[in-house]
Order: sequence, then structure tokens, then C-alpha cells
Amino acid sequence: MKHNILVIGGTGKTGRRVVENLSKQGHHVSIGGRKSSPAFDWEDPSTYAEALKGMDRAYIVYYPDLAVPGAKEAISKLTETALKQGLEKVVLLSGKGETEAEACEQIVANSGLNYTLVRASWFNQNFSEGAFLDFVLADQVALPMPDAEIPFVDADDIADVVTKVLIDDSYNGQTITVTGPRKMTFKEVVATMADGIGRDIQYIPISIEAFADGMKAAGLPDSYVWLFSYLFKEVLGNPENQDVSHDIEKVLGRKATDFKAYVEKTVKTGVWNQAITESI
Repeated sequence: MKHNILVIGGTGKTGRRVVENLSKQGHHVSIGGRKSSPAFDWEDPSTYAEALKGMDRAYIVYYPDLAVPGAKEAISKLTETALKQGLEKVVLLSGKGETEAEACEQIVANSGLNYTLVRASWFNQNFSEGAFLDFVLADQVALPMPDAEIPFVDADDIADVVTKVLIDDSYNGQTITVTGPRKMTFKEVVATMADGIGRDIQYIPISIEAFADGMKAAGLPDSYVWLFSYLFKEVLGNPENQDVSHDIEKVLGRKATDFKAYVEKTVKTGVWNQAITESI
């Protein structure tokens, strides 16, 4: 059976991969974004109904993160609107170990909609498509929490899981935790990238305060600075949040992508050989 599916954040790290997966399967996919038609803007709830109109299911990615102020209100309004529009099911991308994100999960769970929650660890792609790319390009990755052990997860794996649970109703009401197959420190991650890229890339441990000051100096908004400080302190600061999950293997029937395999794949794209544009 083919579905009409709204992918909110359909041009982002996981969203565009989910769009590609669903389109290959023959589903009718609509991208929810400010530049889409109809437009979808998290900051303008009046856009929600039109974007959801005619949709059977939706993948929800809240930007920049479910932990930020205003997320709960937006998720509440969105699910209320989705229920009125007659959606069958929603899948919410959440953050592993984020207390505020779990509050948003509860809103979805209590919305009256069929749902699946997908809790993700930190993405591999932060180093190639996100906030830490310029660090890699500069051969100096300066990040806090040197002792944190993180089961980095690949965005391809997240998208494959999301695609599966969006369509397969046997996952209704479940929480799927997606992580990589092993825990790694930032130093180990940087060493793996250095080996794969063939450059001398250094990991430089810094304080959370110094990292925040660097983001402010780069002109990033206060909400962005707050978010990363929160993620470092609250998520990476709690070892219990960094357990390895085997849910990817359970859902997809294959092992999660190892960080080394991600590096080998990404090297071939040439993204780590481009000129530095802007550094945090």
C-alpha cells in the first residue's frame, strides 16, 4: 500500500534520506519546510494544517532540537492539527538522553495518534554535514568532554529505521533507540578520521565555556550556543545516556554502521577536501 507522507525537515540530515527511501518505494512524499509549497514553518502554527492536509503519515524533525524552549508547544500544536487532519501515524525523531525531548515524546504518545519514537545518539554526519565540519577542514577539532564515550550513529541508519517504522505498523507505540555499534571518545573519532582522510588532524580538548565563547564569537545565535552547551553538559555528561543499543539490528536485520565505515564512505565524496568557508 502506498501512502501520502509528509517529511518535516525533508532537506536535513535524516529527512532528505527518508524522502529518498520513501520515494524509491513509490510513496507520495511531501517535504515540510519554509520554502516548500505549501510552506511549513515551525514558528508559524498557521502553516501546519495546510502542510498536513491530505497526508496519511508524517515524519517529524523539530529544528533545531526538541530540547529548546518552544518545542513542546510546537509539537503539541502539530499533533493536535495532525489528529484533526486525520493522519494515521507520526514518527518523531528524538534525542537520546535528553530530558526535554522526552517531554515532547510524551506529547506525541498522548496525542491520540498512532506513533513511533526514534531516539538517536549523536550523528556521524556532524563531522561532514554539520557543526563540526569546519573543524575537520582546519585539521583541529576543538571540543569539550574528552572523556565522554559516544555511540555515534549514522544518518543512513537512522533514515532506514525511520522509513521502516513509518510504514510498518507493528512498531506502533514503540520507542526505538538508534546508536552506533560501539562507544568512542572524540579523540578516537578524530584519529579514525585522520587515518581515513590521510591528514594530521588533532583533537584539542577545551572547556564547554570556551566552546560556547567560540560560537558566540562566530556570531551564532544564543539559542544555538545554549543548545550545544546543554547537549555537552546534560547528554554527554551522563554516562548512562551513552549505552550502545542494538535496535538498528533488530529493526533492519543488519548491524549498525561503524564509524570507520562512515569515514571510508565519506572520504569518497571529497567533502573533507574542500576549502574552509567559516569556522566556529
